[in-house]
Amino acid sequence: MSNTPVLGYVLKGYPRLSETFISNEILLLEEMGTKMHLFSMRHPREKICHPSVQQIVAGVTYLPTELLDDFPRLLAANMSLAGREPARYRKALLYAAGLFKEKGKVATIKHFLQAGFLVNTMEEKGLNVQQLHGHFAHSPTSVTLFASMLADIPFSFTAHAKDIYTSSVATLREKMERASFVATCTKYNDVYLADLRREIDCPIHTIYHGINISLFHNDNSGHPPQPPYRILTVARLTEKKGLPTLFQALKILKERGIEFQHQLIGDGDDRQTVLAYIKELGLEEQCHWLGACTHTEVLEEFSRSHLFALSCKIAENGDRDGVPNVLVESLAMGVPAISTTVSAIPELLHHEETGYLVEPDQPEELADGIERMLTDLPLRKNIIEQGRLFVEQYFDNRVQTKKLQEVFLQDNPALQRG
Repeated sequence: MSNTPVLGYVLKGYPRLSETFISNEILLLEEMGTKMHLFSMRHPREKICHPSVQQIVAGVTYLPTELLDDFPRLLAANMSLAGREPARYRKALLYAAGLFKEKGKVATIKHFLQAGFLVNTMEEKGLNVQQLHGHFAHSPTSVTLFASMLADIPFSFTAHAKDIYTSSVATLREKMERASFVATCTKYNDVYLADLRREIDCPIHTIYHGINISLFHNDNSGHPPQPPYRILTVARLTEKKGLPTLFQALKILKERGIEFQHQLIGDGDDRQTVLAYIKELGLEEQCHWLGACTHTEVLEEFSRSHLFALSCKIAENGDRDGVPNVLVESLAMGVPAISTTVSAIPELLHHEETGYLVEPDQPEELADGIERMLTDLPLRKNIIEQGRLFVEQYFDNRVQTKKLQEVFLQDNPALQRG
């Protein structure tokens, strides 16, 4: 076994284009001296990835994904681990069995077997993993918790958005009770989790994702916009992004005689519904879907845009955004942003100071805000200037990742280099 202490990250999938902030975090932790190993619950499903992924040194172990198809591999690894550590394995197995009896979810069995595969691989490779950290509070942290018990090492996790608000209170409390700490990406989440925690002695740390400020430059940001105005949206095509409200607002602008071109970047389960709605509203000439794009392509679209619009809402299942990174990138690029008051978005967009806010599901209000942001030049100038300064001060990913590294080291001194 190597003597170098290792931090193990457990991820839902790796790499994922929509989770570039995680690959950036991993790269920065490595640059700051943290040795890491990644455990991914599934292989990548996208053909493109962010350039930062190519710079990451950490090895990656892909856990078997399908309970039935991969059962022989899962069983063999768990039997090997149980043979080496029978007492520890039995204790963790009894805990998992109790959860399965209580909740009746097959996923509990799968996550336990994946955790056994993870720990067996970790030991067979001689990885000196001193702490496991799950990214997202749902399934990755379930695997992380079981693996922590099987390996007898501490674990922590980062809670984001959907994973918090679509998880049961009891499940979140159970994970917080066993974790050494929880990191989360907004103050809004921090308040919610702190209320759930109550008497549980588990520190919660608010650490924004942030961006690499040096990558964002836009020589055109100070130029007054002229029609046809260029409006940009970058979003996964899912319910919580509130895209129907945005297209209703754009329909209103068209009826007012305002000339514009709207570019939509992203993909998702609601693709066909979204594209059909654009056609239904008669916006085919104004609205263009570009699909999933590389980060370089996204930056090019930012540099051509006059406004960034994102009409977030709370989905029926409780899913919602935190602070979408694309809003941070928009401000860094000098492209003023309009969005909604949902969740933690007001932590970034201060109304008429660093951005423009409207209530969710209000197309008329959104249309008014878009029109004002395109035509009120003094307001635009102030928002562009204040937005960039605010991002530089609070959303520099080097500063935020350094805070995270310090939390790891304070929580677990065994992660110290040398």
